[in-house]
Formats: sequence, structure tokens, C-alpha cells
Amino acid sequence: MFTRRKVLKAGAAATAVAVVGAPFVARAQSKTAKVALISPVSGPWARQGQLQQAGAELAIKDINDAGGIKSLGGMPLELVVVDAGDTTERAKNAALRMIANYPDLVGCTGSWLSSFTLAVSEVTERAQLPMLTTSYSDQITSRGFKYIFQMPLTGEGQAVEAIPALMDVAKAAVGSTPKTAGLLADNTSSPQTLVKAIRDISFPKLGIQLKFDLIFTPPLSDATPLIQQVRSARPEFMVMIGSNLPDNKLLLEKISEFNLGGGRIPIISNGAAMTTTELLENVGADLLEGVMVTIANWEAKGQEDISARFRKQTGEAWMAQDPVSTYGDMQFFKYALEQAGKLDKEAVAQAIRATDTTDGPGRFYPGGIKFDEAGRNVKAKLVIVQWQNGVPVPVHPPENASAKAIWPQA
Repeated sequence: MFTRRKVLKAGAAATAVAVVGAPFVARAQSKTAKVALISPVSGPWARQGQLQQAGAELAIKDINDAGGIKSLGGMPLELVVVDAGDTTERAKNAALRMIANYPDLVGCTGSWLSSFTLAVSEVTERAQLPMLTTSYSDQITSRGFKYIFQMPLTGEGQAVEAIPALMDVAKAAVGSTPKTAGLLADNTSSPQTLVKAIRDISFPKLGIQLKFDLIFTPPLSDATPLIQQVRSARPEFMVMIGSNLPDNKLLLEKISEFNLGGGRIPIISNGAAMTTTELLENVGADLLEGVMVTIANWEAKGQEDISARFRKQTGEAWMAQDPVSTYGDMQFFKYALEQAGKLDKEAVAQAIRATDTTDGPGRFYPGGIKFDEAGRNVKAKLVIVQWQNGVPVPVHPPENASAKAIWPQA
């Protein structure tokens, strides 16, 4: 019997080329169009990287089964998987090896954690290799780079949209909006981008008093000191963002131990790490019930066939942000290669910049695809999912919602 992780690894061995740690090897021009996924597939963020890999592999199979890149004579698309590891330094070194070992890459996607994406994109920018990313940090597209393309709303964009939407949920449920809140987040780039926008923009605009503003360094060894401060402050709701499963598990368990969970304090989180089946298996449905998560992407209406095949292939219970996004990324590279009509990374970058669509690859990103000069997707929309009865269900935007949001109450 395969575990989920073993299923993902088995699929990777069949269809992908792992490059981390490999020596430089001169390669002849291949008869495939190579695109890379550079994300953590080991270390504390491995779960998310493996899910990204599974989504990308499914898309590669679908594209090649449908005849490959037609403008290139049916050339197949090939996935190169690069392990970004568990530190920014290792991620950057992995990117350098990727560029050296695979000079014929026409694009890449990754690196999941915003801190890793910032490091990796410095390398891909110098190589003029187009890179798609689902990472949230505003810094990613604030550096004047020309070859990085940020698919979701940035952290600030998510914060500006999310808190007002969630306050509407609270008002509908209890007849008024909360006036006090707390912030608890790890010190990686994406969570800090998000909480800065909430602290500096959303809370002041909505008149919400900040009761605490706590930052921690992952991985956590003990969440007790943090949650003691939450219990002392007793805010009406809390924004809590950890970027990996072990930290989220510790925080949720400590909240329950201190009798703050179970609907007693509404929790708003962010990112794919708070929506995995592995988190559900580790903490249980009761501790997750009512937790709301702002996120870049989720399986949507019209993608039922893809989602069903993904679940069958991997054993996953749902197709969450990471596999949906990388499935879309592979379809987007296929689209860009069709537009380019040649195996050339600069032509692919130009085709990406010119894209303006809600159809084709745009179906896999909420709102569609269109980039500004900075490389931000100006069509991107925020998705909010909420844990209800052991399942994270989309509750926003309305056109993608499959359930009505609830505001947890004591």
C-alpha cells in the first residue's frame, strides 16, 4: 500500500529528471521542450513541493497525450524537477546547477516559499529564463525584473481584499464586525508581506485595534509562549500564518489546549500549508473547523475531470492550490510555446508577456491571465477556503464558491 508521499515520489521517478547534486553534463539539443519545476521536495516544505510536482506531472501527461506542442510538430513537453532544499542558499545553488545542467530550458516554475523564489529568480533573471511563480511576496515583482511572472495576487493584494471580505462574513453571522484582532506569523517573506499590509492598511482602514503582533522563526519547538500571549489578549479574531505543517500543527494544538479553539476564536490563515490532507490527519477535523484560509488557487467549477484524475492518481482528497497552479503553469508554457512557434526562451517570455485571456490556460487561475510591466497578474482574484466538516471548501469568490462561509462563535 502506497502512502500519498510514496505515490508522488513514484510518479516523479517515472516522468521527471532530478538534477540536484548532479554534476555538469554537456547535453545535446533535445527533441523535447524542457520546462523545470524548482521547489522544495525535501525538508520542512517538502509536502508542498511534492504536490506541485504531482500537478505538473499530470499536466505534462495530458499535454503529451493530446499531441504535444503542435506548432513544433508535436514536440512533447518534458518536466525537469529540481529540489530547492530547505534554505535560501540551497535554493539558489540548485538554481545555478539547473541553469548549468539544462541550458535548453525554455521556462521554469516554483519555488513555493517566497524567500526561495526571491533567491532563485535572481539566477533565472540573469539567465533570461522565464519563471512563473505562485509565491505571494510583493518583493518578487518589485525589483524591475523582466523574466519573473507572479500568477496570484501579491501578499498586499490578498490582505487588502481578504480582511474586508471576511468582515462581511462576520457581520452576516453575528450582526456586527469585530473591532479587535491579533497577528501571529512566521518570519519568512510571504507571511511578513501579508501581515504588514494587514497591519498598515486593512486594520487602520476598518478601525480594527491590534492587540498583539507576534513573529516567530520556523521551525517552532514550543508554541506555548506565543499562545499564552494570545490567551492574555483575547482578541475577537486572529490572523495566524505558519508556512509549514509542523508549525501549524503545534499552534493549533496549543490553541486547543488553552481552550481558545473549537469556535472560541476565529482564525484566519493564509497559504497552502493550512489546507493539506496531511494537516487534517495530524490535528483532526475538530481543531481545523471554521479556520478560514486566503489562498491563490483551488480546484474550481469546470475542472472536475482534472480533479478526479488527480485524486485517482495520487490518493489525495482534493486538488488544492499547489497542484492546480502547477497544472496550469504547464498548460501556460504549452500555450506560450504554441504562440512562440519555436524552442526559444526569449520567444516564450514574449508570448507570456502578451497573454491576455480567461480561456485556455487562463481557466486554471482565478480571474485569468494578464501581466503588467512588473510581471504581476492584474487579472488575479483572491480565493478563500474554509475548513467545514473536515474539508476545505471554497467560499469566495462567489462564482467559485461551493459553500457559504461561517463565522465561528463561542
